[in-house]
Amino acid sequence: MDAQRKTRKSYEMDMCNGPVFTKLIAFAVPLILSGLLQLLFNAADIIVVGRFAGSDSLAAVGSTSSLINLLVNVFIGLSIGANVLVAQYYGARKLKDLEDTVHTAIVLAGVGGCVLIALGYFLADPMLTLMGSPENVRPLSVLYMKIFFLGMPATLVYNFGSAILRAVGDTKRPLYFLLFAGVVNVLLNLFFVIQCSMGVAGVALATAVSQTISALLIVRCLLKTEAAYQLKLDRLRITPAKLGAIARIGLPAGMQGAIFSISNVLIQSSLNSFGSVAMAGSTASANIEGFVYTAMNAVYQTALSFTSQNFGARKFGRMTKVLLYCLGIVTAIGVVMGGGAVLFGPQLLGIYSSDPEVITYGMQRLRFVSGPYFVCGLMDTMVGGLRGMGYSVAPMFVSLTGACALRIVWLFTVFVRYRSLGTLYLSYPVTWTVTFLAHVVSYLVIRRRIAKRLAREEAYWQSQAKREQEQNGE
Repeated sequence: MDAQRKTRKSYEMDMCNGPVFTKLIAFAVPLILSGLLQLLFNAADIIVVGRFAGSDSLAAVGSTSSLINLLVNVFIGLSIGANVLVAQYYGARKLKDLEDTVHTAIVLAGVGGCVLIALGYFLADPMLTLMGSPENVRPLSVLYMKIFFLGMPATLVYNFGSAILRAVGDTKRPLYFLLFAGVVNVLLNLFFVIQCSMGVAGVALATAVSQTISALLIVRCLLKTEAAYQLKLDRLRITPAKLGAIARIGLPAGMQGAIFSISNVLIQSSLNSFGSVAMAGSTASANIEGFVYTAMNAVYQTALSFTSQNFGARKFGRMTKVLLYCLGIVTAIGVVMGGGAVLFGPQLLGIYSSDPEVITYGMQRLRFVSGPYFVCGLMDTMVGGLRGMGYSVAPMFVSLTGACALRIVWLFTVFVRYRSLGTLYLSYPVTWTVTFLAHVVSYLVIRRRIAKRLAREEAYWQSQAKREQEQNGE
């Protein structure tokens, strides 16, 4: 038993005590590696299909990403709600509430995954048609989506399960599970696409199988643990109060992601009008950018988890340190990786396609999007700080106004007047900057509001204590 407890403690992390910076790095590095590994495996999908199935297949896989995100983001947002809730209960040592949240989250993941299978199957063709997907690409895109969405229950179970582990400071085991499943994904890609000539169907099937493996590993981990977040099959049920709390935090995050995806769908639709070669170049570039974004997103998740635990433990001074350190870390990552992607862009894009025109189109996107990508990281990290305190509606409205509505306005005004790919891509850094500044103001206002509320509560309890002393004295 002592050995089990010692092993468990080596995976968990006390985010409320000890040196802040070193713990942030220890937490974030496995997250960064997990994200980069996942993208490497996704890049393998793109590279294999681009090299062995042609540019139409490459465009088909890439053009579905914004639509997939549109359908999936609400449920991914709910996993953020589970992360915040578990971390707050863990920090406050409310173990019964923590157990109820874990079981509610896993059931929600399974149900949500089944809903997504139906949505992906029935909405793929009409939505891609609405987006103006070219006739030579759309049938392949529809086939990819229908097979890809078969793995959605497993995808959500993995996301919710890893969110639970992150909430208690464990970012190592999800990394190990992802590594194993990703290797399987690459091997299946090579087999299905090259050996079996299955094209986009083979890539989608390999992804679904690897997602199932990662989900099984995360479930096994939760079943085997002796900690308070242990998964018990006989307790798998939805607790209405916990579902409501997850939804209160997670739904605004999910709705924000979904509506963000609507703006990205509109951008993808505008991009489609430039032809399949421009689409292929954008697909390759976006995949490279994904490595930068994923590394920065790990810092957002770090800010979210650390803020949540410290908010639960009522350590507000430590929360400020967490946010400032995370803003510095995400800036460094964004500048180094984003600038590196631009500097070595031709060589990196050459991995995805040997077509010089595809590389030219890809470099155009990298210069406009990847170069200033650190601003997106700053924006997301501020959101992590706000959501970690349980405030999810305010950052949703700020993000939707600044990064979504403004982007749509840009498409129908600036892009219409100056129609070019450069103008289209410029919408990203402009809207990131506006939204980041608005989040800073929102954070300062909310922290001031929390300070005033705590002062009122402290004054109330002091008056109660004084009254009791007076009564006892009488």
